[in-house]
Amino acid sequence: MALTEATVPGASEAVARRRKATRRPPNANSPAHRGDARLAWILIAPALIGFLVFAVYPTLRGVYLSFTDFKVLTPPVWVGLANYIELLQDDVFWASLGVTVYFVVLSVALCMVISVLTAAALHRLTSSTVVRGLVILPFLISGVVAATIWSWMLDTQLGIVNVVIQWLGGDGVLFLTSRGWAIPSIALISVWKQMGYTAIIIFAGLQTIPPSIYEAGRIDGASELQMFFRLTLPLLRPILALVLVLNVIGAFQVFDIVQVATKGGPANASNVLQMYIYSKAFGQFDFGYASAMSLALFAILIVITFLQMRLLRASESETN
Repeated sequence: MALTEATVPGASEAVARRRKATRRPPNANSPAHRGDARLAWILIAPALIGFLVFAVYPTLRGVYLSFTDFKVLTPPVWVGLANYIELLQDDVFWASLGVTVYFVVLSVALCMVISVLTAAALHRLTSSTVVRGLVILPFLISGVVAATIWSWMLDTQLGIVNVVIQWLGGDGVLFLTSRGWAIPSIALISVWKQMGYTAIIIFAGLQTIPPSIYEAGRIDGASELQMFFRLTLPLLRPILALVLVLNVIGAFQVFDIVQVATKGGPANASNVLQMYIYSKAFGQFDFGYASAMSLALFAILIVITFLQMRLLRASESETN
């Protein structure tokens, strides 16, 4: 019987290699390739134009205005670093930054703890999509609506929270009108609104953990609490890093809840940095100085995010 390429050992692989070598690569100048490239540019053009108009241009414009004295009704006048020098000497700016950091620490810490516990409960106790929908529902509510509802509930005289406290025998609490309670109250409102979204992200991360890991832990005699701290949390570290960075950035940008609930009061006790920027820009029409503060906040967020990622990567390498 005559030998063919199909009967010789390894002949089919050799034929496939010869055919692959002789196959011509796609021509970048071919009409079909040019048509695909044109179609791709047409499809991404709306998003690209929107990004350039609503993100890139305002950012570059803000950077330019931060070096000018701009009062809206007069053309901007270049002043160099004068706005940044004034910023370093502005006591209200540093006080607002301190209030913002206080709010960020409270809201992020509470949100992370409550979200992890909620996600673990959803993962272990229920598989109902209705319950998951109820958990994420507050996130879908506008911040203005959430702040308005909670302002009514936390009202000193008629709020249902104070009514319950007095019914239990306690004294009414000035949640939004006292210096000591203003920021913690706003932080609780922010946590209530943000917690569901963070919990769903962590819940999705929990579903990626193989059940065999928990089975091995049970065989070794580990309790549920031990498995949570020694298995679940270490395996969730990439997800926790993601939600931590997102929550910190979002907390630094808080504005709507503060504007509706306290308007920065009482006596600037809740005057977060975004409120101060808003008052300078749209209250005093000092857009040059407001732009300088915005860039300072942007630089702070970059530094904090960079440090968070470095610390999380370092701790991850130690555990590996």
